[in-house]
Amino acid sequence: MPNIKSAKKRVLVTEKKTERNKAIKSEVKTEVKKFLALVNAGDKTAATSLFPYTCSVIDGAVSKGVLKKNTAANKKSGLAKKLNAMA
Repeated sequence: MPNIKSAKKRVLVTEKKTERNKAIKSEVKTEVKKFLALVNAGDKTAATSLFPYTCSVIDGAVSKGVLKKNTAANKKSGLAKKLNAMA
């Protein structure tokens, strides 16, 4: 544990940010899993309706700095490919 006041504060801030980032990453993973479950089940209408929400969750993670822009683009592209391959 640090002795200097500013270093103590940095430890606390880092812990808070880590928790926030974990929660956001977890939400992204959960939504992607829900979407993939629908795709694997073959439920095209439900998957199509869930796709925009999944993309918005991924975009939200980008705006909060948890995911990089290209990572999010790759994730969304992969999901779109799986959705289009259902046809």
